[in-house]
Amino acid sequence: MAAVGGFPESADVVVVGAGSCGSVLAGRLSEDPERNVVVVESGPGHRGPEEFPPDLNDAGVLPVGPNSRWTWPYPVELTSGRSGWIARGRVLGGSGAVNGGYFVRAQVEDFGDWPASWSYEQVLPFYRAIETDWDFTGQWHGTDGPIPVRREPLEAWHPISSAFADVAHAAGHPDDPDKNAPGSKGIGPVPLNIRDGVRVGPASAYLIPNLDRPNLTVRSDTTVTRVLFSGTRVTGLEVSTTSEVRMIRTSEVVLTAGAVATPHLLMLSGIGDADHLSALGIPVVADLPEVGAEFTDHPEIVVPYRYRRPVTRTRRTPALQVTLNTGAIEMRPYTASFGDLIPGAGAGKPCLGVVLMRPHSRGEIRLLSADPGDVPRVSYRYLESADDRRTLRDAVSHAEELMHAGPMSRLLEPEPIELSDQWLADHLGTSLHLSGSCRMGVNEDESVVDERCRVHGVDGLFVVDTSILPTVPSRGPHATAVMVALRASTFL
Repeated sequence: MAAVGGFPESADVVVVGAGSCGSVLAGRLSEDPERNVVVVESGPGHRGPEEFPPDLNDAGVLPVGPNSRWTWPYPVELTSGRSGWIARGRVLGGSGAVNGGYFVRAQVEDFGDWPASWSYEQVLPFYRAIETDWDFTGQWHGTDGPIPVRREPLEAWHPISSAFADVAHAAGHPDDPDKNAPGSKGIGPVPLNIRDGVRVGPASAYLIPNLDRPNLTVRSDTTVTRVLFSGTRVTGLEVSTTSEVRMIRTSEVVLTAGAVATPHLLMLSGIGDADHLSALGIPVVADLPEVGAEFTDHPEIVVPYRYRRPVTRTRRTPALQVTLNTGAIEMRPYTASFGDLIPGAGAGKPCLGVVLMRPHSRGEIRLLSADPGDVPRVSYRYLESADDRRTLRDAVSHAEELMHAGPMSRLLEPEPIELSDQWLADHLGTSLHLSGSCRMGVNEDESVVDERCRVHGVDGLFVVDTSILPTVPSRGPHATAVMVALRASTFL
C-alpha cells in the first residue's frame, strides 16, 4: 500500500521511522487529541495483523535475507579485512517486526554508563509498564503491559536447547530461570515477546491499534532525506517517494530511524563532525563530532557442527530458546541453521553462537557523499581490542568443551577448531545490536543528545532509538529500546 495515511502538509510533531521506538512514541504522543502526530516510514505499511504476510507473523522465521522487502541492506566492514552485510527493519515495527523475539532487559550494571537520571531504579517502572510477563510476577515484572513476555516450556524445547542446558548445568553453571531479574547469570530460558508463534512487537502493541485516531497519520513508503532548519531551529523535513520530493512543516522532529539511519540522517542534515561535513559540501548546523562515532555491537563467533542423527524442528519454534550468560559472554544454541531461519540466505550449518556482550572495540559510521541515496560507510572494527580477542578465544574453548560433553556429544559432532585470531575472524558475524552511534550524555563533547533525548545545539530535534544508548547492553537491546521510547514519551 502506498500509505496508511494521506500526505500531510504539516504536523505538531513528526516521528521519523515506525520501528520499535517510533511505534511506541507515535502511540503515546497521539493520546493527546490536540497534538497532530505524523509518522514517516520508508517501508510498507499494514493496518492490522490480518494484512501481515506470513513471514512477518511467523516468529520461527527471520525475514532478513538478501531478497527481503522488509529490510534495508547495508554493506559493512566487520574488520579491516572482512566485509559483510547487515539488515535493518523497513516496515511498520522496524527490526522488531523481523527479529527472533528475544526480549531480555539490560542488566543493572549496564546503566553505570548512562546519565545518573537513567539508573536501573528509575527505568524499572517503564520496563514493567511495557510487559505482561506470563511466567513471573512481583516487583521486577509487569502484569498489564501490551507486550506479552514468556519463556518456552521445557516440553517444547528443541533437542539442542535441552542438551545444551544439561551440559551447562553439569559444567557448574547456575540455573537462571528469569533472565529479566537483576543479577541474572547462568543457563536458562530466553524471555520472548512471542504469543502463539507470532511476534507481538511494539507496532502491534502501541501503533497499529491506534491508527484510527484522527490526529495520527502514518505515511509509509516515504523516506526522510533531510531535517530542515532556520538557523538552529527545526522547521520541517524533506521527504521523498517514488514519484516526488516534498516538505512537511513542523517544529518538532523525533528521529527513531535506528542506529544506522539516524546518524546518517543527522549528518545529511548538517549535524555531525564539522570537518567531515564540510569536506562533503554539507552546510554545518551543529558541530557534534560524536554523531556516528564510537558505536558498539555484539560480535558473534559462529561455531558450526553437524547432527549425528536427524533432528526435527517444529513449525514456529523460536530461533533461540535458552542462553548461557557468563560475565561478558552469551552462548546461543540456535534451533536451526541461519540458512533455514533466514529465507534466501542459502545453505547453512547448525551452529552455536558465542557472543561478546561487553566488547571494548568501537566502530564508526561516516558519509560517503552528500547524496541521501548513498548508504554510509559502517566500520565495526571488531577484534581490534586484544582483550576482546582473548575473551572470545577463551569462550570458544569453553564452548568446544561443552559441545564434546554428555548429551551434546551424543547429539552432534563439532567441526575441528584450530583456535587463533584468524579462526575468530573467519567465523565472525554480528548480532545486529548496533548501539551508541548518537550517544546520550551530559557533556556535548562526548555525546549527541542530553538526558531528555534532545540533540545538543539545536531546537526541536530529538533522537529516541538504540543509537542513544551509551553502550550496547550486555543483553540484546530490544526490550531496552522499547523502555527508552516509553520513558522518552513522558518528556515529549
